[in-house]
Amino acid sequence: MEDRPIQVNLSSTGKEKPKSDELQFGRMFTDHMFVMDYSEPAGWHDARIVPYQPIAMDPSAMVFHYGQSVFEGLKAYLTPEGDAQLFRPEKNLRRINHSNDRLCIPRIDEEFALKALKQLIALDKDWIPDAEGTSLYIRPFIISTEAFLGVAPSRHYKFIVILSPVGAYYKEGINPVKIAVENKYVRAAVGGTGEAKTGGNYASSLKAQELVADSGFAQVLWLDAVERKYIEEVGSMNVFFKINGEIVTPILNGSILEGITRKSVIELLKHWEIPVVERKISMEELYQAYCDGLVEEAFGSGTAAVISPIGQLTWDDKDMVFNNMETGPIAKKLYDTLTGIQYGKIEDPFGWIEKIKSRVTL
Repeated sequence: MEDRPIQVNLSSTGKEKPKSDELQFGRMFTDHMFVMDYSEPAGWHDARIVPYQPIAMDPSAMVFHYGQSVFEGLKAYLTPEGDAQLFRPEKNLRRINHSNDRLCIPRIDEEFALKALKQLIALDKDWIPDAEGTSLYIRPFIISTEAFLGVAPSRHYKFIVILSPVGAYYKEGINPVKIAVENKYVRAAVGGTGEAKTGGNYASSLKAQELVADSGFAQVLWLDAVERKYIEEVGSMNVFFKINGEIVTPILNGSILEGITRKSVIELLKHWEIPVVERKISMEELYQAYCDGLVEEAFGSGTAAVISPIGQLTWDDKDMVFNNMETGPIAKKLYDTLTGIQYGKIEDPFGWIEKIKSRVTL
C-alpha cells in the first residue's frame, strides 16, 4: 500500500478563506479532502485527493443504521518561519486502528495514511491560519458504506480526511472553565466502546451536556458506569488534579479514551520531575481533599483545547472552586510548552514534531 500513488484532482475554484477573528471550531472546510475505499476482497484502494464535496451514499448504508464508524482529531500548525508541522500524528493513526479493531473495521496502513494526510495538508497549506492560538484541525474518519440492513460488519468502507481552520475550542481559551459532574447519565462502561473513538460515544454524551449548558457549564465530567463514584473524563478532555503536590489523573481502564495530549502531559511532568500518578480517584476523595485545602489545580487536556484549566467543578450542588478561578502554574507551563513545541517556537526534545514539506508531489 505504501507505494501506491495518490491520485489528485485539484479544485478549479478555491473557496474564500475566513479571517482569523471569524474562525469558529469546525464550521469552515478547506478546498480538498482525501478519500480511500475498501471492499472485499480488494481491500483498501483508490486513494485520491479530490475537491471538498458531499458524499453520495445509499439510504441503506450501514453507518446510518448501526453506527459503525470511527474518527480521529489532530492539528497542523504554522511555525514563525511559515512551515507546517504536525504533533505526534503517528499516535492518532495508531489509535484509529485500535478503534477499528473494536468496531470490526479493517485496519488502515498507518504509514500510507500519514503520507496521504501530509500530502493533503501540503496542498491546502494556505488554509492554515497564522493568528495566535489558531491551527488547521484534521478530521480523519471511517464509515461503513455497504447497502445492507443486516446486523453484521460492513464489507465496504470509506476512509476520509477533511481539514478545517479553527480558533480556540472553548470560548474561554486558556482561562478556566466550569464543569458539572454527571450523576444520572453514563457515557461508557468497561467492555464497551469507551476507549474507542467512535461516534456513538459522543452521541450518548449530548443529553447531559445539553442539560447543563444553560447554567454556564462548558462540559460534564463523567463518572464510572458501575458505582457512579470514580472520575473518568470530560467529554472532550482527560482530566488532571494537583492534590497535595502530586498530579493525579484517572487510570486508563477500558472506558476512558487514551488521549495523546494526556500522554504528552504525563511525559512532560515526568521530564520535569513533577510527581504524577495514574490511578482510580473518586469524587468523594476529591471533595474531601478540596475541603482539606489540598487541591491546588485542576485542568483538562485534549487535542482541541490543548490544556484547559478547570476553575469550578460542581458535584451534587456543591461547588468546588480551584485556584480562585485562575489558571494555575502547572496548567500554564504545560500549555506554554505544548503549544510552543506545536508551533515551533521552542525546541522539541522528544521528537514529537512531524514536518510537512511545502512542495506537493503529484
